[in-house]
Amino acid sequence: MQPPRDDLLPSKDDPITLEELKQYDGSSPSKPIYVAIKGTVFDVTRKADTYGPGKSYNLFAGKDASKALGLSSLKEEDAVSDYSGLSEADLKTLNDWHNFFTKRYNVVGKVSDLPPMANGGQANL
Repeated sequence: MQPPRDDLLPSKDDPITLEELKQYDGSSPSKPIYVAIKGTVFDVTRKADTYGPGKSYNLFAGKDASKALGLSSLKEEDAVSDYSGLSEADLKTLNDWHNFFTKRYNVVGKVSDLPPMANGGQANL
């Protein structure tokens, strides 16, 4: 597992739509790779060996895949932003992933058009 980083840039809160986020799935070498969790958009480009095309976690690239992360799932149908049906244990897993990413990747924006239930019906923590 990667250690936390001490060279992260200050977090940004630039609005990024779900449609715009799709452009950052690693398919274009000229664009960074982004993964969103609970509406927070992280730049994971430096781990293209993990999130790039054909790699194990590319499923998460270019989208908010909060539900899949909470479920520890690599199923395409789970790679969605709506995590409203997650159990308490799965919510803890999701929050753990959010904390993990926050300590290791630059925050480049916030998803501006998440569906109303995408935050599990709770405040985006």
